[in-house]
Amino acid sequence: MTTEGHVAALERRHQELDRQIQTEMQSTRYDDLAVSALKRKKLEVKDELSKYSSGN
Repeated sequence: MTTEGHVAALERRHQELDRQIQTEMQSTRYDDLAVSALKRKKLEVKDELSKYSSGN
């Protein structure tokens, strides 16, 4: 996979995690642990994206 393709995939994953977080938070059966896990994954993806944007 090219670097551009990898970055695009990471951006899609980041957006999908954001949608999952919003869906979970709007649920009547809100699960703090699930939201925390999703946020952690989203942060990991963001960190990896920042590595590519900084040129490393």
